[in-house]
Amino acid sequence: MGEYFVHPSSFLEENVHIGRGTKIWYFCHVRHNARIGENCNIGQSVFIGENVRIGSSCKIQNNVSIYAGVTLEDYVFCGPSMVFTNILNPRCLYPQNNPEDYISTLVKRGASIGANATIVCGHTVGEHAFIGAGSVVTKDVPAYAFAYGNPARLHGWMCECGIKLNLISGKASCAKCFRRYLMDNDRLIYMPKERETHL
Repeated sequence: MGEYFVHPSSFLEENVHIGRGTKIWYFCHVRHNARIGENCNIGQSVFIGENVRIGSSCKIQNNVSIYAGVTLEDYVFCGPSMVFTNILNPRCLYPQNNPEDYISTLVKRGASIGANATIVCGHTVGEHAFIGAGSVVTKDVPAYAFAYGNPARLHGWMCECGIKLNLISGKASCAKCFRRYLMDNDRLIYMPKERETHL
């Protein structure tokens, strides 16, 4: 138990895996077979559903709901009170409570999801994408995209470090960290320094 911290007010069901250095704070509920990586920070009143996979170094803010069928890769940020869904057409009269009913959602490495956003199931949020507060994601979001609104639409591109990029002739350089990017078939591609001389 010394490898991670769980506040006494939180409840963990059976067969939960928690990585070294992770902290789970007040009034959380982690369901059976969930896996949480190392060095995560799970805020107050977070719900993590059965079989959910959370990578390492994720930050889950207060009142977030992560339902069965969701996978978060490493370094994902989930803002306060944002929520994932896992059923497209829920009906109380016709319950869909079995794992085969759930539709998978993937949030890739380094993505940020703002407060009160909703991620409709069945979609992928790409690497280092940035979803604005209060948005409703109803389709896949590409890597490095800056998307917001209801439904969320593309409004630009974000550097891995979190600064909005200014594309000029299909290229961009971050004003803060100087990472370089190239637009290729409507997708933004990170351009490591060793590739710059070849482009």
